[in-house]
Amino acid sequence: MITFKAVYTVKQEFAKQNQENINAFMQDFQKINNADFRYNVYLGTDGQTFTHVSHYKNAAIQQALLAVPSFKYFQEQRDNSGLEDQPQLEEIVLIDSSSSIFN
Repeated sequence: MITFKAVYTVKQEFAKQNQENINAFMQDFQKINNADFRYNVYLGTDGQTFTHVSHYKNAAIQQALLAVPSFKYFQEQRDNSGLEDQPQLEEIVLIDSSSSIFN
């Protein structure tokens, strides 16, 4: 399993657009309907810090998701928005879970 956490802060005036871009790629991810990944996005209480946590069963599904056009568009728009903080990307290791990540 491959697990990543990405945290970044956008400018307040871009936060709504960022959420819309996230919703667009998540709709495309949901169409894939694949049991080989989990992808969650959280918004901090400041309304502008986003945390993405992704679980991939293997590198093949990770690469497939990273190539989805709406996801690439989201990344481009986010990076060109004038971020408050650069994305902090960290590979993390799952120790345990209250339920199965993959069926």
